[in-house]
Amino acid sequence: MADSPQHRIFAMLDVDGDGVITQEEYLARVDRVAAAMGRDAGDPVVAVARAAHEAVFRDMDADGDGRVTFEQYRAWVGHEAFERSCRPALGSLFDLADTDADGHLDRAAFTRLRTAAGNAETDAGAAFDALDTDHDGLIDRDAYLTGIRDFVTTGSSPMAAAYGAGPALGARS
Repeated sequence: MADSPQHRIFAMLDVDGDGVITQEEYLARVDRVAAAMGRDAGDPVVAVARAAHEAVFRDMDADGDGRVTFEQYRAWVGHEAFERSCRPALGSLFDLADTDADGHLDRAAFTRLRTAAGNAETDAGAAFDALDTDHDGLIDRDAYLTGIRDFVTTGSSPMAAAYGAGPALGARS
């Protein structure tokens, strides 16, 4: 698979490496992040995250077959799709990790979020360092979402470090 932002993100979302993102794979991100943050399925923040991710999957799955190929993903992904559906979904994952609801994540929470979402721990640490521009040990929600949007839409972002060594889940040979 080529090395573009879209390929890297698709590979992270295609947990089993079979060339398609299933609805189950995609929604499992919410469950992994919730579990990593100690939130149970009945938590209202988990319900919001699940609903946001269901909306993204419906948006990505152009033919409604419950599977998203790379070609479908590539045709869908971009600034408009990010603002329409990814921003709320990714913001909901941030909110799962932001257990004190102060709009910030420290290194430990950020790393748990990113590794549960499918990044290698070292990549998450590099992304944290790049996003923590004021060196206060915290990442705010807007900087996080802007970093991901810029990576998805332009390939240039501090969040690129999060996708550096490839996904921690669904290792490919």
